[in-house]
Amino acid sequence: MKIILVDDEYLALKKMERLLQSLEGVNLEPLTVRAFQSPLQALDAAVEDAPDLAFLDIDMPEMTGFELADRLLAMYPGLEVVFVTAYQEFAIKAFEINALDYLLKPIHPDRLAVTMKRVASSPPAGAPTEEGRSVNHMMLCCLKNLHFRSADGKLHSFSWRTLKAPELFAYLIYYRNKTVSKQTLIDLLWPDFNLKRATTQLHTAIYQIRKTIKTSGMDLHIKFQDEGYRLEFGNVTLDIEEWEKDLRGAPPVAPESLPEHIAIMDKYPGDFLDEHGYGWAEPEQERTRLLWFDHAKRIAECCAGLEQHAEAIGLYQEMIRKMPYREEGYEGLMKLYASLNQRVGVRRLYQQMTSVFLEDYDMAPSKEISAWFEAWEKERVHEKEEADVQ
Repeated sequence: MKIILVDDEYLALKKMERLLQSLEGVNLEPLTVRAFQSPLQALDAAVEDAPDLAFLDIDMPEMTGFELADRLLAMYPGLEVVFVTAYQEFAIKAFEINALDYLLKPIHPDRLAVTMKRVASSPPAGAPTEEGRSVNHMMLCCLKNLHFRSADGKLHSFSWRTLKAPELFAYLIYYRNKTVSKQTLIDLLWPDFNLKRATTQLHTAIYQIRKTIKTSGMDLHIKFQDEGYRLEFGNVTLDIEEWEKDLRGAPPVAPESLPEHIAIMDKYPGDFLDEHGYGWAEPEQERTRLLWFDHAKRIAECCAGLEQHAEAIGLYQEMIRKMPYREEGYEGLMKLYASLNQRVGVRRLYQQMTSVFLEDYDMAPSKEISAWFEAWEKERVHEKEEADVQ
């Protein structure tokens, strides 16, 4: 079992590490324990090596244990979380996050043993509950590329024998729970084949998809009806639907809700099937990219207001990279550079925007942003003249 410990207090961290390594009578061997004083370092480590269990201190300066838990659970829904703190009043919120347990400092070895026995006896992620439902669903993923997340939170790629089968699968995902006619699929994927050969190719690809679904263990079903095929979802979630659901249900972006919005942002690794280059997917890519862009803009503005300049700059730069024809990314970053007195950055960015707009899109920046830049330049000239006089 892989365990991470996160506590900004060095002595508390080392004590917990010793307690875990000295536990007896708990069938969780072998234990791998990694300790971090920094929540950000713990997040980076979790990306590289998925943990099974996390002991998180609640009161930390970089981010609270609750915020860290949100971000870890966004990556690994099957992760077990135990909160550790000196404050009893945090207990209710800890269990609202569905934590496995809550430990009060100083931690007694016998109390820790109870927690670890609870870990050993808890059902694996995705195992049926008494009601026969899953604790964690498998997730089919189509953001950035086509893959899936198993119930334990680990990511898996699909293995395909041909190029057409994954594209057919992706197309059926896009039109999930709707019947797509055989002719539409043939025209999309085998337009140059005669009907007999194209139909054979279609049947072969459907067979391969069904076999791949079965191997993955996902509760998905391809049904043939009305001279067409439909992909029906059982106990499986879809990452793009979950991301949009989180986006719609989140409170307005504000300092107190910023960690929740950053966690939602982390669930968007890339545009819909972006790495596959499917032409038919471009409208959906544009739609989700616009949703991401608007969300990123609101987060960047909040970060800038909190003087979290590095985070805001990174978001504005990503906005420009994803949608170089939209002014909002350039405008937000120029104004942030201006507030930080980074004059070279403002001028370089305005020149970049002007060049990209003209060369790639045959248009000029809007009158509003051009007027802002000209006024900003005049202020700099005036400042220089005053300095020369003095």
